Amino acid sequence: MSTAINETHLPFPLARRGKVRDVYDLGEHYLFVATDRISAFDVVLSPGIPDKGKVLNQISNFWFERFRDVENHLVETDFARFSEEVRKHPELRGRSVIVKKCQVVPIECVARGYLVGSGLKEYQKSGTVCGIRLEPGLKTGSKLQTPIFTPATKEESGHDENISFERMADLVGADLAGKLRDLTLSIYDQAARYALGRGIIIADTKFEFGLLDGRIIWIDEALTPDSSRFWPASQYKVGENPPSYDKQFVRDWLESTGWDKNPPAPELPEKVVSRTREKYFEAFGELTGHEPVL
Repeated sequence: MSTAINETHLPFPLARRGKVRDVYDLGEHYLFVATDRISAFDVVLSPGIPDKGKVLNQISNFWFERFRDVENHLVETDFARFSEEVRKHPELRGRSVIVKKCQVVPIECVARGYLVGSGLKEYQKSGTVCGIRLEPGLKTGSKLQTPIFTPATKEESGHDENISFERMADLVGADLAGKLRDLTLSIYDQAARYALGRGIIIADTKFEFGLLDGRIIWIDEALTPDSSRFWPASQYKVGENPPSYDKQFVRDWLESTGWDKNPPAPELPEKVVSRTREKYFEAFGELTGHEPVL
């Protein structure tokens, strides 16, 4: 197994170091680098997952290419076509892209097709998810009659906060909020149908968007195991939490330790790191039909 790349130090201005990505300013564009860091419960964990950044970067590129009718932030994905200055850093191959600069919309656009996670917890208390009333009698993993849009605020630190659509409209304007809701649900519906044909249920996912010259563009990552819940369709049963291709495996291990979800988190054991890496690779192969470029 290769060594995880948890942090990069490149000779370009660092625009932002997120939970899992390092973003460098190249002038007209940004260089997005997907590291092997992994976060859960909004805390960056240790150690990283070797090759995770490459797998997730290439899954995003796969989806952006599949949805070519939706404008996205990509300028160049082929490392061989990057500038000479960037190509001096071969460790970036497969885990980096050149992207457009834009005004980021400060909302996580979440689509939910199944009842799980924070949505399930709210439903069990009040019969609603982000204020949307659902039919009674739903269980863990129940498929919703119609996917729902449940936005959240984007927080640089701490937990993102679920908000109502009305609150989102107050924050970004009713017209933009409506367009982002409709676009989110459209992408989710098409992606979920494709994935199901490949044996994967996308239970939910979150998107980020930006504005460029007044146009909406899809940014950040696209339908990865970090931004979505992927379940093997063959093992799906209502009332149970299915084994997943995403980092739920890590979340479940953390929950078993009694950790209070405040940093620092317990260090991930080698068996959890290894199995999580396998799950990312399985997801990539099932969705795309081939292996990632390492």
